[in-house]
Amino acid sequence: MAKGYWVSAYRTIVHPEKLAAYNELAAPAVAAGGGRLLAIDSRVVAHDAGIAERTILIEFDSFEQAVAAHASDAYQKALAALADGVERDFRIVEGLDD
Repeated sequence: MAKGYWVSAYRTIVHPEKLAAYNELAAPAVAAGGGRLLAIDSRVVAHDAGIAERTILIEFDSFEQAVAAHASDAYQKALAALADGVERDFRIVEGLDD
């Protein structure tokens, strides 16, 4: 079964306090959904139209699990706390079959 990934690239952080509140809620929500943090604030080399900003990579055992974790009540509360605190590009991506 193909794994699922959350890929989040932050373009700007407008309200750091909202990001901090989101982080407090999102970490346990992601863990409860089966997510494993692979990269956060790692070194980034941007190419083409990319921006070398905060980048997050989270792995799930399946694409469906990744989608369900995003839809969970706990993660939706984290998103509400984040609100307009950042501008980011967030994607859920299906990996290749093992």
